[in-house]
Amino acid sequence: MAGPRRLADSFVHLGLGATAVPQPPFDGMEWYEAYGVRHRADGREGRLVSEHTFEEGWPSWEMHPVGDELVICTEGEMVLHQEFPDGHRESVTLGAGEYVINPPGVWHIADVAGRATAIFVTAGEGTLHRPR
Repeated sequence: MAGPRRLADSFVHLGLGATAVPQPPFDGMEWYEAYGVRHRADGREGRLVSEHTFEEGWPSWEMHPVGDELVICTEGEMVLHQEFPDGHRESVTLGAGEYVINPPGVWHIADVAGRATAIFVTAGEGTLHRPR
């Protein structure tokens, strides 16, 4: 058995056949492209489990077209904004231990006053970004 890992440093890919595959250290946005190449064969059923800490709002909106994304706030507070395909927007404030689901096709972004940490379980295939 391997020793423990920190999710913030080594994300996990949940793949076909109920596999859980530790990932190389996260080193910036380019990491996601390499992740997509590593796990392309799992297609829309693959999930990335990651943890991020924020000290300010996200710099861009994102949208996952092929599946739900689970966002679990584990520390602090964050306001998650969602923009639905019909154009209406909703916002929800998440505190530690609370979660929200970003449905497929829903643009989302978060604001953080202070510091917040969240765990994400993401169907990342085809993820899109747009400026704030």
